[in-house]
Amino acid sequence: MRLPRELDPVEIRVLGCLLEKEQTTPDAYPLTLKALVAACNQKSSRSPLMQLSEADVRAALDRLHQEVLVWPVSGARAERWRHALRRQWALDGPTHAVMCLLLLRGPQTTGAIRNRAERMHHFADNHEVETTLDGLRQGDEPLTVLLDRRSGQNEARWMHLVGGTPDEASLASIDEETRGPSLAQRVTDLEDRLARLEATVASLTADS
Repeated sequence: MRLPRELDPVEIRVLGCLLEKEQTTPDAYPLTLKALVAACNQKSSRSPLMQLSEADVRAALDRLHQEVLVWPVSGARAERWRHALRRQWALDGPTHAVMCLLLLRGPQTTGAIRNRAERMHHFADNHEVETTLDGLRQGDEPLTVLLDRRSGQNEARWMHLVGGTPDEASLASIDEETRGPSLAQRVTDLEDRLARLEATVASLTADS
């Protein structure tokens, strides 16, 4: 069973952060509670922004643990947490990256997912992203859905189904939350792109 029940927004954020940090900061993974709270409240690469307490995150971890979606790992100094989604959702490299982004950022176009996934998985083109997303919506327990293009949007967007099937009210709420990135978010996205370009240039220079 992929999903024993619909997950709430805090649980979704926790799982998304565990998926992300496993790939982007593997030396720090599994995460301590403190590190996970910081990841959940991160100002960049998150939509919507949240301000969760340690109690909020701990309660979500306890609920997810009961559903066998996360596991605690005993550490020398502090308890750490890891997700169990690779087995529960049969994730591989491409599906790991796609689900991580959908959990952390909400509905997105295939092009946006491809650009944002680069640190976790390199997609050759948008078709590969769409094929991955389409695979996740197959079967008796789909994890993704392709939303109809809404007013003011140039492209249709994909959304996860971890929190249940979206209705009109929830989609309208998401539209309001995601309408136009803030200046700070745009700057952060540009900084992320610049960092990736600098890393590519450095790699090419080292190989030459």
